[in-house]
Amino acid sequence: MRPAPTPGTYPVRFGTAELLRDADRANAWMISVDGVAQSHVNLDDPTDLEFDYIRRIADVVDCLGEGPLDALHVGGAACTLPRYVAATRPRSRQLVFDADGELVALIREHLGLKGLKVRVGDGREGVSGRYDASADLVIVDAFERGVFADGLATVEFTNEVARVLRPAGTYVTNVSDGPNLPFLRRFLATLATSFPHLALLAEPGVLRGRRFGNIVVAASRVELPVADLTRRAASSAYPARCVAGEDLRELQGKARPVTDADALPSPVPPKDVFGIF
Repeated sequence: MRPAPTPGTYPVRFGTAELLRDADRANAWMISVDGVAQSHVNLDDPTDLEFDYIRRIADVVDCLGEGPLDALHVGGAACTLPRYVAATRPRSRQLVFDADGELVALIREHLGLKGLKVRVGDGREGVSGRYDASADLVIVDAFERGVFADGLATVEFTNEVARVLRPAGTYVTNVSDGPNLPFLRRFLATLATSFPHLALLAEPGVLRGRRFGNIVVAASRVELPVADLTRRAASSAYPARCVAGEDLRELQGKARPVTDADALPSPVPPKDVFGIF
């Protein structure tokens, strides 16, 4: 039997990680790095998703038909989403790329990664090394000190994701932005260079520019399950909006795609926006 996780602080590549027990769940844990919440996992129930944006990504996954998936994850931390996919879609083949080897080792030791394949390394390089049309799903949730990981919001990386996905595959990304959504608008333009169908999920306050927050974006070469996503978003504990079609194109406006030569840094979140609770 695996020893119980040990709460405490631990040095990792991108700062100091803290492992905290959830006061309300017997075997649930929070991991943060330098005060920024990274993951929440319930070891007794991998389908118990604490973070709203994680629930929205899971909603996209749930709406992608039935059966196992071949999935790539860029950014893992405690592997909340890979655990969820493993629990809800048995026999799925998954590969996780995470750049923080020390954090991966910490998670492996204290929270376990049984049944999950995790590689330490640059996520962009990892995706570029995969075969053409080898994945049904690519999920990118990769932040460093609260900022979207460098090089993952460009046309060049988007092209690689499109190459790796099967024709009906889906690309799901978590990004964050603030007033007027300048980063999101250009990110949408970037995705549109490879994927004709886009949809996003976010809290109304974030979309109206009232506060900084997470936005989940889905992209595909085929129609996305917008009606199902809209229902799920509206009925969630913290209701969100699903934006697609003409409304999304209006939001994107005349924003230019981001390229490697014209990199656009992800906005730095205001202090304590993504802090632990």
